[in-house]
Amino acid sequence: MSSHTLTKVAAPEDAVPSRIVPRRRTGQWTAAGLVLILLGLAVNSVARNEAFQWDVVGDYFTSASVLRGLGLTLWLTGLVMALGFALGALLAAGRLSGNPVLRAVSWGYVWLFRSMPILVQLLFWFNIGALYPTLFGVKTVNLLGPVTVAIVGLTLHEAAYAAEVVRGGILSVDRGQIEAAEALGLSRWRRWWRIVLPQAMRSIVPPAGNMLIGTLKGTSIISVIAVQDLLYSVQLVYHRTYQVIPLLMVATLWYIIVTSVLSVGQYYVERHYGRGSERAR
Repeated sequence: MSSHTLTKVAAPEDAVPSRIVPRRRTGQWTAAGLVLILLGLAVNSVARNEAFQWDVVGDYFTSASVLRGLGLTLWLTGLVMALGFALGALLAAGRLSGNPVLRAVSWGYVWLFRSMPILVQLLFWFNIGALYPTLFGVKTVNLLGPVTVAIVGLTLHEAAYAAEVVRGGILSVDRGQIEAAEALGLSRWRRWWRIVLPQAMRSIVPPAGNMLIGTLKGTSIISVIAVQDLLYSVQLVYHRTYQVIPLLMVATLWYIIVTSVLSVGQYYVERHYGRGSERAR
């Protein structure tokens, strides 16, 4: 029987193990450095520019008139969002209805109010007395004050967008989930409350959060009809003191603070409804 001798070839002692060399990203780091330099120059310019009058900003930042305007802005934002989504949910139900009349009316509402700029809507409602001097036996001027006009105009505008957000969220739920719930004998209410809504919220919450922040900033437009929100409050001050830039900075800083808080809240709400999905990981 022939024997075979296996010879093990030893690696050279001076052999160097291969090393993975990371890819050089010179262009990216150069661009990042330039961005940081420009950002530093911008921050330095804002901080050291005496025209901003930061001492005046500090004096008016927590003044009574500004805080009252901020309170009205926050109250109006919350009320408009609640009413807008309540009406939007009804419109979404109408668009998903099997009744052609409800579908047509809901679609027409969404089409009309999404086509009109919000400023035009506010001015229209502000001057509604030219068309209807009295409503329900009361003079329109007394019935629809500036704040009421703002609520009506903003709510009708937001409802058109909320309807599409809710409709899109409902349509994102897999039809098989609803059929499975029907097969288990769940009532229509329980199907919507336990099956459809929790899954639809994953798609509803992100755009709804963006709408909330957009509504907060959009309320500044009601200053054109003399509603004393945050922007109008600082306008009243700088019309008296002629310190336009520092007072605008007061409003800007408050908007930044509130939107930042809302963004954090939106993040946690999204994470709550996104549990179990890839987006939550």
